[in-house]
Amino acid sequence: MFLSIKMLSLHPLPALFIFSLLSSMAASSDSSIYEILKAHGLPMGLLPKGVTNFSLDDSGKFVAYLDRACNAKFENELHYDMNVSGTISYGQIEGLSGITAQDLFLWFPVIEIRVDIPSSGLIYFNVGVVSKQFSLSSFETPRDCLAAPTPNLHEGNHIVQSFSKILARKLRYELDQDNLARTLARKLRYELDHDNLGRTPL
Repeated sequence: MFLSIKMLSLHPLPALFIFSLLSSMAASSDSSIYEILKAHGLPMGLLPKGVTNFSLDDSGKFVAYLDRACNAKFENELHYDMNVSGTISYGQIEGLSGITAQDLFLWFPVIEIRVDIPSSGLIYFNVGVVSKQFSLSSFETPRDCLAAPTPNLHEGNHIVQSFSKILARKLRYELDQDNLARTLARKLRYELDHDNLGRTPL
């Protein structure tokens, strides 16, 4: 006993590291991922039943491990991969992967979830091009999740890319029109200035 106390006093860093590691392991085992969601102002039902384990670091990066890939029915159907990851902060999850949402028979990857104003009763799912809003109450409790294969995202991604290209073209057109209007205004100003120079005062 004396020897171990003496060794700890000679080498405090390893002992401190082991103590902090054990403390963090105890803290993570005391909390569930559902409680973590709730503590960050998010509804517990964002993740379905069946989360077997999770990890969370100090920066808010997390990974939730499900026992299988599955689908859960809300206002729209959501698909969960076996691993769902992202970065959680108060009221939002960014850099999300592992959740896809169905809309009009197409599947879109959800890249961000946020609750702007809790009293509004709304939650927003960013699927790359737009944010879809849902009722916050739909996600109050974790849902049952039925085993399902990973959906085909090709068509959804194709629509997102096409829509992005259309927006880029529209923006380019508007910028071109704006530049054209400025060029015409400069030309008109130049002609008016030269016209005024050519006139002789009476």
